[in-house]
Amino acid sequence: MNPYILATLMFTLGLGTTITFMSSHWLLAWMGLEINTLAIIPIMIKSQHPRAVEATTKYFLTQATAAAMLLFAASTNAWLTGQWGLEEMTHPLPTTMMTLALAMKMGLAPLHTWLPEVLQGLDLITGLILSTWQKLAPFILIMQIHPTNSLILITLGLSSTLAGGWGGLNQTQLRKILAYSSIAHLGWMILVLQFSPQLSLLALLTYFIMTFSAFMTFQLNKTTNINMLATSWTKAPALTALSPLLLFSLGGLPPLTGFMPKWLILQELSKQDLAPLATIAALSALLSLFFYLRLSYAMTLTMAPNNLTATPPWRLPSNNLTLPLAISLTAALALLPLAPAAMATLTP
Repeated sequence: MNPYILATLMFTLGLGTTITFMSSHWLLAWMGLEINTLAIIPIMIKSQHPRAVEATTKYFLTQATAAAMLLFAASTNAWLTGQWGLEEMTHPLPTTMMTLALAMKMGLAPLHTWLPEVLQGLDLITGLILSTWQKLAPFILIMQIHPTNSLILITLGLSSTLAGGWGGLNQTQLRKILAYSSIAHLGWMILVLQFSPQLSLLALLTYFIMTFSAFMTFQLNKTTNINMLATSWTKAPALTALSPLLLFSLGGLPPLTGFMPKWLILQELSKQDLAPLATIAALSALLSLFFYLRLSYAMTLTMAPNNLTATPPWRLPSNNLTLPLAISLTAALALLPLAPAAMATLTP
């Protein structure tokens, strides 16, 4: 793709999200989401591969459906209340429709089935944009309309943590595993959103850091399925040694960064007298942890067969850690000591 066109598309991608962030009117928020969708479609389809075309088509249809539902909900709200403002979602019917439309845009269960299929058809860098940047605008909108629909948010959050854990168990493709990981992490954020929006943002930030590190690690090793992970130690030995820690952090094991948001979310849910909900969420995290353990086992504890296709990487210079990846890896592994400061900030 022409670099000028790519730069324009990336600028438009940022512009769409910024418009949604700044909007206080539903039409402006809808416009930002549409700009966002239209800007990423050429980036997704740039490889011209049939799988990429299929993924882009599925993405476009899903996003168009969600955008139409969002516009319908905003119009219904204006009809019932006479208000177009984001803060004026007082009627339960348009609020529920709006929440479901934004859940479909983000890929929350049970509206998640498009996400693994779309991510599987894209390259890792485009998949990274889809898993991080494209979640921001709908997440900010859902934050602003959360007070009146507590039951639906808890249902979406709990079903996402369970679907994200169960769905990833049977996968061998890394992009699908990362998609289910994304669904599970979003479920945790949505669970605590109505009780502590700041904690949701903290969980989103740590998810971004860990997901960036995971996608860039697989991109550096050029791995797309579990079998290819076994040869990664010949390509980047230092990175392969750190990768299990990164995967454990994604799973939420102490004493790594990924444990911090889960710990604080479970604490907040317990404070709200939702101990059964916290227990189910914690048990669903074990499902996710199982497939992260599978990945780390395949990556570091199995030896690749010494056939002719596996030996050339040994004779080539190994891939070195890039600076952005080194910084994000450090953040993904070592931010747990900041948990007391985070708790002090989040406590009203």
